[in-house]
Amino acid sequence: MSRKKLGLVVVLGAFAGTGPATAEEMLKAHEARQFIAGKQFSYQCFEGTSGRGRINADGSVSGYISIRGTQAPRFVVLPAGTLRIKGDQYCASVRGVPFEPCFHVSRTSSYSFRGAVSGFGFAYCDFSRRSARADLGRPPLRLRNRSTSASASAFADD
Repeated sequence: MSRKKLGLVVVLGAFAGTGPATAEEMLKAHEARQFIAGKQFSYQCFEGTSGRGRINADGSVSGYISIRGTQAPRFVVLPAGTLRIKGDQYCASVRGVPFEPCFHVSRTSSYSFRGAVSGFGFAYCDFSRRSARADLGRPPLRLRNRSTSASASAFADD
């Protein structure tokens, strides 16, 4: 998948779809940014795409996405300004994509929301806030030591 297509999928995955959510409160663009920015979320979309990540106040996005649940999660970073307020909508600008999708954000609880691409009524992604502490319980990333066995044994004595 090309970088442009992957970038669009990440943004759409970050805010895809519409559909009824229980206890919805439609947020204005500035309210949505305040509710979402700087927090970690996991998400599950209607067609199986899932992931976790962070949407930052500067409009950058970073996190993991698994397209339709069939691929291994990929780490993706989109630059500052990718997500921005345009009028009263929260929109995405992905280089190389010929249109700028805008989103409706509906708060479904004090820690979750449903994202909606304006004009699409068949798709949705539900987001739940993650605690930064939740990731502390995960085992650390294992890195291979590419040095010689002599230098590896020197680290073993520490």
